[in-house]
Amino acid sequence: MKVGLIGCGSISAVYLRVAQRFPMIEIVAAADIVPENAQRRAEEFGIPKVYTPEELLADPEIEVVLNLTVPKAHAPVNRMALEAGKHVYCEKPFGVNREEARAVLELAQAKGLRVGCAPDTFLGAGHQTCRKLIEDGAIGEPIGAVAFMLSRGVESWHPNPEFYYEVGGGPMLDMGPYYLTALVNLMEPMKRVAGISRITFPTRLITSQPKYGKVIQVETPTHITGAIEFQRGAIATVIMSFDVWAHRLPCIEIYGTEGSLGVPDPNGFGGTVLLRKKDSPEWVEVPHTHPYAEQNRILGLADMILAIQEGRPHRASGELAYHVLDAMLAFNESSETGAHRWLESTCAQPEPMPAEGLSA
Repeated sequence: MKVGLIGCGSISAVYLRVAQRFPMIEIVAAADIVPENAQRRAEEFGIPKVYTPEELLADPEIEVVLNLTVPKAHAPVNRMALEAGKHVYCEKPFGVNREEARAVLELAQAKGLRVGCAPDTFLGAGHQTCRKLIEDGAIGEPIGAVAFMLSRGVESWHPNPEFYYEVGGGPMLDMGPYYLTALVNLMEPMKRVAGISRITFPTRLITSQPKYGKVIQVETPTHITGAIEFQRGAIATVIMSFDVWAHRLPCIEIYGTEGSLGVPDPNGFGGTVLLRKKDSPEWVEVPHTHPYAEQNRILGLADMILAIQEGRPHRASGELAYHVLDAMLAFNESSETGAHRWLESTCAQPEPMPAEGLSA
């Protein structure tokens, strides 16, 4: 299908490079509110058309919009794409509040169009291997999990780090989608969350180029800790932070009645899978059972295009992304109210990936 890209910032280069591996994706146009960004990406990747966002949405040749704008623009651009009669796949998070995200889903349903959303890393070799191990009973029934993402933030390396500290950013809405999506894929949808959050540093100093020396006002919590209860009773402990200099915690571990599973970093597609069964004296590395161990950011869009053509649900769906957004927002709401939050949403657990990978 013919795809138009809106948002030609840093992450777009990765998407465009990977798109060349998937014959079902044809990038035919690029657009950005900064025209020079779109022109640069078009020249770099041989994209034939350079547009303003409005011109791209008006092009009848384009069937799908790839929305790689900043978080606060995700839902507005998604709505514009759907109003133009195009399917849309966007970067995470799905929105900065439930109302705008829910409106996107309702509009897509009304128009009979598809909405997909990153992350798609859970479709990669590492996490699909873990999914197979769980479904094959390698650790028995999952009873608990941990998910940890702790860093000192992005202002030391990202060229435009301001949006990470605006509403719609922060470690939960920026990195939480990888971890919570992974847990839903591996276990089941969530039922309720409880959390405590804080803003540790009210300002941040940019030390990367080209904005070295600029001070950022922090608008969103930067250290969040809490718990998730899943639909069948499993419980996960979660910490997401931009305030930590160093730690020795795992990315994700899942604990079952028959053993434990070490899950790779959900911000990647491959990684080491470790299994320790109840009668084993040590952890054992499990070879990948599925493809896509390398960088494949656009895999979710490739799967969505095939799903449209095959008439089946796509895996990195808007419903999954909305459920994850609902949970992420609930952590801060729980901290503000001092009570756990029952989630208003649910979703279908995505179908496992085929062991042979996608085929056009």
